[in-house]
Amino acid sequence: MTRTEGRVTQMADTNQIAATPVQKVVVVNGNTEVLGMLETVLDAGRYDMVFVESSDRAYSQIKKVVPNLVILCTRIEELEGFQLLTMLKLDAETKDIPILTYTTEYEGQDFDSAISQLADDEEDFLPPQRPALRMN
Repeated sequence: MTRTEGRVTQMADTNQIAATPVQKVVVVNGNTEVLGMLETVLDAGRYDMVFVESSDRAYSQIKKVVPNLVILCTRIEELEGFQLLTMLKLDAETKDIPILTYTTEYEGQDFDSAISQLADDEEDFLPPQRPALRMN
């Protein structure tokens, strides 16, 4: 599943049309349903979105598109998400692209893997904490 979309905006005070630089985002997830949900949430015409369902194609798509951001599920088939993260961070052409990783599962080894595979900020990988509910 691949979808790309751009936009052109009209300047307010003139009839000239100016191309607005559109941020490119690549979303990698092996689940078609999750990709559809992410497309609904993220794509309101503000971004060039490329959705990649197959992790074995993700690396080549990211190198081809050169996105402003990669949203990467760490639990994808074929090529483990952490392997893709490592490949991107070690490649001179892609190492500076911000990568947001997520998973629908949380296991301690995911945190350890993210840190050992060159994640930028370990605090960003921790799951949100829920405070205890109190009734007064």
